[in-house]
Amino acid sequence: MKGWSLRFYMHENQKHRGMLLYEWLFEQARKQGIHGGSAFKAMAGYGRHGVMHEQAFFELAGENTVLVEFILDDTGTAAMLQIAENGGAPLFWAKFPAEFGTIGTPGHAGQLSG
Repeated sequence: MKGWSLRFYMHENQKHRGMLLYEWLFEQARKQGIHGGSAFKAMAGYGRHGVMHEQAFFELAGENTVLVEFILDDTGTAAMLQIAENGGAPLFWAKFPAEFGTIGTPGHAGQLSG
C-alpha cells in the first residue's frame, strides 16, 4: 500500500489539554479509528531557536524531543492533521511518502501484502 509517514515533533514534557501532548495525539488517533502510532525519544537535538537539548544521566525528564509517527493512507493523514489543527496543539509536523504492508499475517504467511 502507499500512503504517508506523518510525524509530529514535541518536547517530552509538553502538555496539551491536561495531558502529555504525545498521549493526547494517541488518544485522538484512537478515537478516529487509526490503528497505531509510535513515540520515539531523541537523545539530543535542537530546534528553530537553536537551543541544544541533550539527555544527561541526572536529568529526570523534560526538554528532549519526542517524535510521534503514524503510517497512514490519505484519509488518515488528513484526519490527523485536522485533529492537530482543530485541537490547537502546538506541533511541528512533517510527512513523507511511505510504502507499507504486513508480512506473515494469518492466511498470507510469507507473502507481502499491500
